[in-house]
Amino acid sequence: MASITKKVLRMTFNNTLGSAVTITLPEPKASLTAAEIETVMDQIITKNIFVTSGGELISKRDVKIVDTTTEDLFDPPVV
Repeated sequence: MASITKKVLRMTFNNTLGSAVTITLPEPKASLTAAEIETVMDQIITKNIFVTSGGELISKRDVKIVDTTTEDLFDPPVV
């Protein structure tokens, strides 16, 4: 049995149709600041790097660093 902890950076944008589009990046560095993330999000929008089924990304909606711990409660027997 083991405990696994993972962190991800979730940047959420609005597209042309107003839908939310989330880009998730694993293991963000600990020293990452909100200002740095917002600068990257602005660049993604300005450079039109991604196009979704709902159109271009047009604005920032949200940004989060999500920390998840998973507890594995079962170890299958080794045969």
